[in-house]
Amino acid sequence: MKVVILAGGFGTRLSEETELIPKPMVEIGGKPILWHIMKTYSHFGHNEFVILLGYKGHIIKQFFHNYFLHQSDVTIDLKSNSVQVHSNLSEPWKVTLVDTGQETQTGGRLLRAKKYLKDAPFMFTYGDGVGNMDLASLVQFHKTQGKTLTVTAVQPEGRFGSLNITNSLVTDFIEKPLGDGGWINGGYFICQPEIFQYIHHGDKTVFESDTMVELTRLGQLAAFKHSGFWKPMDTLRDKKILEQLWNTQAAPWKIWP
Repeated sequence: MKVVILAGGFGTRLSEETELIPKPMVEIGGKPILWHIMKTYSHFGHNEFVILLGYKGHIIKQFFHNYFLHQSDVTIDLKSNSVQVHSNLSEPWKVTLVDTGQETQTGGRLLRAKKYLKDAPFMFTYGDGVGNMDLASLVQFHKTQGKTLTVTAVQPEGRFGSLNITNSLVTDFIEKPLGDGGWINGGYFICQPEIFQYIHHGDKTVFESDTMVELTRLGQLAAFKHSGFWKPMDTLRDKKILEQLWNTQAAPWKIWP
């Protein structure tokens, strides 16, 4: 099953990092968060990707164009202009990079990739969030539900620490509690090819507020509940938290060997 990844937004809330690079290229542990997301899919055998570019998309193109060279030991003979590769540590990925425009909305970006998806079900997610999803179970769930779209529902951590207070004494402190118990859109979708019938406004279609809302009204949106780790990288604080988890070898999303 192909994997489509949104990688074209401006990342304005992470402007400290995204002035020069697109948000999916912000690094966690020396690798772009986009790489971490792709490693998760690859762990479950999904190695064919369609990446939807927009803001500074050429940087993502350069990353993948040079990936093989950067991951291998090579000898470069400048006189003969030849390159000898001694080892190959690259990934088993096939990556299609699609320019979808600077201002195109999420649904519009997906529509522009239609010709690369060959009328088959596909996976679809955002290029800025990581988690330890069981993608095999997600695929099986989608098949049993028989709906046009499945979304992975997650419960985000609370923004502030939580105090339990008894008789004016703090009896417990939880630094990162879950939020109010509600489930939200965590990405990691699976789409039937019929999804394109619900992208009505071309580049101006917002997948979340147009397509998903219509499918909800029609009873064609299923929710796969993920109770494990999930975290988007929306702010510099989020980036630092993910970086710390990775550097201390405590990253829950690192499910690959």
